[in-house]
Amino acid sequence: MSGRLIIAAVALLFTALAVGSAGAAQEGGALVGRGKLLFTDQGCYGCHTVGKFGTPIAPDLSHVGAKYKVGDLTRWLRDPAAQKPTAHMPKISLSEAEVRALAAYLASLH
Repeated sequence: MSGRLIIAAVALLFTALAVGSAGAAQEGGALVGRGKLLFTDQGCYGCHTVGKFGTPIAPDLSHVGAKYKVGDLTRWLRDPAAQKPTAHMPKISLSEAEVRALAAYLASLH
């Protein structure tokens, strides 16, 4: 293989990786955006705060993503009592796609 061909192949590989990463970032950003809307639509702010928005009855979620990974948040949202039997948070009726979106939003909060 000639030097130019190797350089072209490497450049093509890097381009493909960059395009794939950009697409994943856009998809992740859209998921976070849907989760942010769900936070409002589901009334999560009625008990929780994010920044100055919400009611400080339950824990402040402004930095929850710095403490918990998206998998932990997903499990929590699916069934809070299964994660912590003494939890006061009710089980919210969410589709699996909504759980993933809301977990992605919460995980983005640092």
